[in-house]
Amino acid sequence: MADQAIKPAENHAVERIGWLRAAVLGANDGIVSTASLLVGVAAAASAKHEVLVAGVAGLVAGGMSMAAGEYVSVSSQADTEAADLAKERRELAEVPEFELEELTGIYRARGLSEDLARQVAAALTAHDALGAHARDELGLAEMHRARPIQAALTSAATFSVGAALPLVAAVLLPLGEIPLLVSLAALCFLMLLGGIGAAAGGASVSKGVIRVAFWGALAMLATYLIGSLFGTSVG
Repeated sequence: MADQAIKPAENHAVERIGWLRAAVLGANDGIVSTASLLVGVAAAASAKHEVLVAGVAGLVAGGMSMAAGEYVSVSSQADTEAADLAKERRELAEVPEFELEELTGIYRARGLSEDLARQVAAALTAHDALGAHARDELGLAEMHRARPIQAALTSAATFSVGAALPLVAAVLLPLGEIPLLVSLAALCFLMLLGGIGAAAGGASVSKGVIRVAFWGALAMLATYLIGSLFGTSVG
């Protein structure tokens, strides 16, 4: 019998969904919120240092806020997952026959015959009963499990990196050019981020670019108009 070629391990985009979501959200929020803040303050400010102080404050506050928000949110998800797993573990110990029938019904609903569904359920129960119920009854795949610390650190780091980009641009520009050029720079950063995030996730690059550019431009336009109105009224 001829040797069969060894199939390389498959690398699915969905395996990256956890950290990719937090990274893209953090960087996108960092660019949009900081650029919008810089543009809005620049439209109303009379000195460049006022704009830079606002930008630095936005970077620090935003990074901490992203970390705290992600940690609290994902921790709540982790607590819910843990509670569901504890419930399944208790039921497997108290009513194993019922749990076996429940698992059999799940596989039968997916298209297996009665006999095959029962055989699969029995085999998986013998191998790892809790794992089978977590995956097929609760939908808790390992790659999607909540990881609060990872999500918090990823969001804080990517937010800070994203926020630093328009802030550096503002440092290099005179006050009068900040609204326009920071907005253009931020849009370039956003389109690059949207393309990278879409490519890493296996999605349409053009859709990713257009989506982030549209919402980023809208946010910066809104803050610029508000800053202009405020500056005019103060003047």
